[in-house]
Amino acid sequence: MNATPGHTPVESILPKWVRGPQDFIGGLALMAIALFALWASSDLQGMRGFSFGAGTAPRMFGFLLLGLGAAIALVGVFTEGAHLAKYHWRGPLFVSLAILSFAFTIRPMGMIFAAMASFVIAACGTPETRWVETLIVGACLTAFCSLLFPYALGLPLQLLPTFLIR
Repeated sequence: MNATPGHTPVESILPKWVRGPQDFIGGLALMAIALFALWASSDLQGMRGFSFGAGTAPRMFGFLLLGLGAAIALVGVFTEGAHLAKYHWRGPLFVSLAILSFAFTIRPMGMIFAAMASFVIAACGTPETRWVETLIVGACLTAFCSLLFPYALGLPLQLLPTFLIR
């Protein structure tokens, strides 16, 4: 009989030799990302003598990530750890949509609209969003970005939509 009522033992589809499934799967995911980065940077020029090429840093970070991922996966094999938790797609989905909306709206709609819209879309990633605070923080960050990029950094970004400028 289980000591805590309502809790059943967690069954895993992983082999018995994996003692920390969350660390093991996380390490494998990091290794997959590293292998993709190494593959994607394979056609870039590497280091020649003491001069860095375009592919030097991506390869260095790829090998570093590959080693760290292997170390994390080994921790999952040798130490007892947490079981796999349920994955919630809402947060990553809305953050990805916010990034895409910013990318597609920055040129035609300008910095002010694109920044505010992407902030509000990203805020939809959690059910705990308080909309009054979200709109206040979004307006403050949009104002800060509207001053920082074109004026303080001198980047040629338009602030308003193209149909308002012409």
